[in-house]
Amino acid sequence: MAGFTGAPTKGCEVDVEIKFKKLFPSAKQPRRAYDTDAGFDLFSVEDCIVNKNGITVIPTGIAVEIPPGYEMQIRPRSGLAALYGFVVVNSPGTIDSGYRGEIKVIACLVGSNESLHVHKGEGIAQAVIYKLPDVSFVEVETLSDSARGTKGMGSTG
Repeated sequence: MAGFTGAPTKGCEVDVEIKFKKLFPSAKQPRRAYDTDAGFDLFSVEDCIVNKNGITVIPTGIAVEIPPGYEMQIRPRSGLAALYGFVVVNSPGTIDSGYRGEIKVIACLVGSNESLHVHKGEGIAQAVIYKLPDVSFVEVETLSDSARGTKGMGSTG
């Protein structure tokens, strides 16, 4: 359903509620393009230029309140990535549940494009909400053997 705003599909229950605050009147609510999408589009709140091999921090003009036990992952939109080499430098960027500041997208270009003009109100990234597992680290003297062992980067060819 094009233009879907992020509300649940008719008849579906909401699993988690994310509160958001507009920090600027022109800021846009994160929203899904289709009700089956995993990601919610995030929008630039100002015009800016993203340059090849340079870092640009793009403000979205919104802050969120993520419940404990969840995180928001910030990822590039596939269209911008494919067309312009747009990448989220720390992809996926993590917005922790305790953070209440403005969501900003740390971006650069790779590939053949020298620059990309991002327009105010343009979709620049997507946010995916992820439930965190309950994890504990246990110190041990030895680890079990595995087929891979200690073979690291580049070990598979």
